[in-house]
Amino acid sequence: MNPKKADKIATGILYGIAGFVVLVLAALLGYILVRGLPHISWQFLTTPAKSFSSGGGVGIQLFNSFYLLLLTLLISFPISLGAGIWLSEYAKNNWVTTVIRTSVEILSSLPSVVVGLFGFLIFVVQFNFGFSILSGALALTFFNLPLLTRSIEESLRAIPYSQREAGFSLGLSRWETVTRVVVPDAVPGILTGVILSAGRIFGEAAALIYTAGQSAPALDFTNWNPANIASPLNPMRPAETLAVHIWKINSEGIMPDASAVSAGASAVLIIAVLLFNFLARFGGKALYRKITSSK
Repeated sequence: MNPKKADKIATGILYGIAGFVVLVLAALLGYILVRGLPHISWQFLTTPAKSFSSGGGVGIQLFNSFYLLLLTLLISFPISLGAGIWLSEYAKNNWVTTVIRTSVEILSSLPSVVVGLFGFLIFVVQFNFGFSILSGALALTFFNLPLLTRSIEESLRAIPYSQREAGFSLGLSRWETVTRVVVPDAVPGILTGVILSAGRIFGEAAALIYTAGQSAPALDFTNWNPANIASPLNPMRPAETLAVHIWKINSEGIMPDASAVSAGASAVLIIAVLLFNFLARFGGKALYRKITSSK
């Protein structure tokens, strides 16, 4: 076969596969949004859920999801960044590094329900944190660390070694070269890892059922004292997230309008993830231009 013809056929197949993936994604998103958007309103987004009557919303669950996402990233991102920098820039190629990378791979393959049961036994029972946002965030940190660590490590490794040599030639130490040259240039890749891990956190349900709980107590949004149990910022209160709420109302079936609430909550979940992705990429590009002085 003519090489040019073979190349065109192979290119066409790849375009077809990519188009099929996009089509499946568009169909999935379209189905969820078409079913859910008619049920979304300001009242639906701000009012608490109702168990035995219709007309409830997802206000508390939506806030809990964002709060849990923020707390998990605050815990897991510094650890993952440090681990990624060490593995990429400082770790020697020996059996210790091999064991660490293998452990990361094994941890990333654990089912989320296993992580949830681990979090239940350690944080809820052993540490006596109870069903709380903190327990959920710590459990999701173990769930999130492998993906985020590998993403950061690969992003740093993708930076050409010539840029490190340029830093050394300017008299920078190894640490200064990493923090001032390598990490800023790897921001787009690091941001991609953060976005992927944030999407997993926001949509996770199985691990949170056993750690953050399946209840959403009434909150006083005028009380911002983290020590008060009614405060939305209290990390020791139980917190049913949006994903857990969707699972719960479909499994229990005690809501008269369970189908409508489930469809609306699913659409809100998808829209929130999409908005987070777009805003994070926009902010990441702005941050990258600022720290690298590029246009």
